[in-house]
Amino acid sequence: MISVYEVALRLFMAAVLGGVIGVNRGRLEWAAGLRTHMLVSVGAALALIVSAYGFQHALTYPHVVLDPSRVAAQVVSGIGFLGAGTILFLEREQVIRGLTTAAGLWAVAAVGLASGAGLFVPAVIATVLLWGILALLKPLERRFVKPRHQYVSLEVELGAAGKLSALEGVLADLHAPIRQIRLRRSPSGEDNAEVRFATAIDTRQLSAMADACRSLAGVQAVHINLPGRRND
Repeated sequence: MISVYEVALRLFMAAVLGGVIGVNRGRLEWAAGLRTHMLVSVGAALALIVSAYGFQHALTYPHVVLDPSRVAAQVVSGIGFLGAGTILFLEREQVIRGLTTAAGLWAVAAVGLASGAGLFVPAVIATVLLWGILALLKPLERRFVKPRHQYVSLEVELGAAGKLSALEGVLADLHAPIRQIRLRRSPSGEDNAEVRFATAIDTRQLSAMADACRSLAGVQAVHINLPGRRND
């Protein structure tokens, strides 16, 4: 069994390295922030320590063979539960989001395993790389990786009485070629729905859909967004 000092050092390193990644994610107000990343990293490190050293007393019995990586291996598959939770948390926007956060949690778990194994140099190098990917590459991605398609959309500001189901019903009656609906909640507690269509949609049909949305109860405003400009 390793010393108490070595155990404390490994867990402390896991907490620090996980916190480095968590600070960046927490600053951007993602579902998993500082504490979540630290907990995942420390938990993974502790799982590896228990797996490697927690059952050494069993080796004193005859015909007993232990695999020190067996418990730690479950961390890799088990972390998928948390990753799925971060994706489902953003499901209300009707788009797949949170994949980067889920991947970050999975990578932080690997950093925790490395720290728990005493592989501090690989853990530090991985942390630096992860932080660079999450913090430094995003501005470059936004600048140089442009979406292939620009969408025509309607922005519908739903008040307290506005319902997404009523909006979907009106659009279905008009046979709107909906690509996706993204729903966001404003700081004031009201919902804003962005309805994206194919770029080939007729402008008169788009205006008719905007007028129909304005007639719904609870709708405060409707904006038409065309590629390159915005019309009210």
